[in-house]
Amino acid sequence: MSDNRIKSYGEFWPFYLREHAKPVTRVWHYFGTTLALLSLAALFVTGDWPWLLGALLIGYGPAWIGHFFFEKNKPASFKYPLWSFISDFRMYFAFLSGRLGRELERAGVPAGLGHNSQTSAG
Repeated sequence: MSDNRIKSYGEFWPFYLREHAKPVTRVWHYFGTTLALLSLAALFVTGDWPWLLGALLIGYGPAWIGHFFFEKNKPASFKYPLWSFISDFRMYFAFLSGRLGRELERAGVPAGLGHNSQTSAG
């Protein structure tokens, strides 16, 4: 039996991006991540710990919708929870900073899948 698990984060990041090839899947992720960050802000402001549970539920829920209904794959968080958590924020901030297009191209995500508009000039 071969062990086909990814052994380093350097290998994982391109895999993660390929698992998010469709722009609609990434939009669901951005929506969930934004809501999770808002929930964490509410936790910080109010001190009410239920916001932490809310952050997890509304952070992962929309992302999983994107995978199950649009990307038609199993979320990487099922097999690689920590690296997926880190990568979700990395993808989110790469998108916001305009660097995601280059990252997607490096990972081999076809340009026709709508990520060129996220590539900054230069």
